[in-house]
Amino acid sequence: MNAQQGAPESPPDRGAFGQGCGVLHHSPTPGTYQHTRHAPPEELAGWVEHFWLEKWDLRGCSPQTRVVLPHPCVHLVFAPGRSKVYGVQLRRFSRELSDQDSILGIKFRPGAFYPFFGKPVSLIANSSVIAEHVFPDAKSAEQRVLACGDDHAMVAAAAEFLITHLPVRDPNVEIASRIVEAVVNDGSITRVEHLTARFGLSERKLQRLFHRYVGAPPRWVIKRYRVYDVLTQLTAGELVGAATLAQNMGYFDQAHFNNDFRKTVGCSPGQYVESE
Repeated sequence: MNAQQGAPESPPDRGAFGQGCGVLHHSPTPGTYQHTRHAPPEELAGWVEHFWLEKWDLRGCSPQTRVVLPHPCVHLVFAPGRSKVYGVQLRRFSRELSDQDSILGIKFRPGAFYPFFGKPVSLIANSSVIAEHVFPDAKSAEQRVLACGDDHAMVAAAAEFLITHLPVRDPNVEIASRIVEAVVNDGSITRVEHLTARFGLSERKLQRLFHRYVGAPPRWVIKRYRVYDVLTQLTAGELVGAATLAQNMGYFDQAHFNNDFRKTVGCSPGQYVESE
């Protein structure tokens, strides 16, 4: 099982956007922090986007704050005494890291958690549930995973656990995942009607599919990934005018774009560039 990245992800500088895990800001060290991602085994490729591990040692240091702009994915997180399933977070959120710890997460593909959960994934949006509520033996799995001596052994133990819980294949999982992947990869998708036309679904059916499988409305998913596109351009230092950014996002006027960007990211595009 090979890591998706050859080296651990370093904490982004304050103001630097890391699209892989949606990090908007990460307060600088002292202390050590490591984030790595690992591809799933073949048996889980249709269900899991990747496994991720976080390790930090901030003993004797001030706590670190990470501000995250999340993806429309569900995560199963193994953490000492607090393993949980986290639904899609519809707003940016902050995490404070302190002391020393190590956690492992499983990032499910968009739409892929519903067969495990058996209920509309939107029910846990902006919230979390104790892992045992979905996987009754999660506590023993937590102990096995976190007791492993190295990253690859942790990932292998978590993968083995999930494989034993694989549900029956649901064709709607692949449909939901393909639609979200289209949004991710095609910046010209800026409106819900672009999806209904491409995939031959009525808007009502698309809304129901996203409510049950993805956990966030189609419009939210579109807007979130177009904001990711803008952040990637700004972080790369591309000189793109605000009016052009607004047009690329599907807005008819710059004021509405600036307002929505501020609500999502917490500042205007200009302020974001200045914080780099």
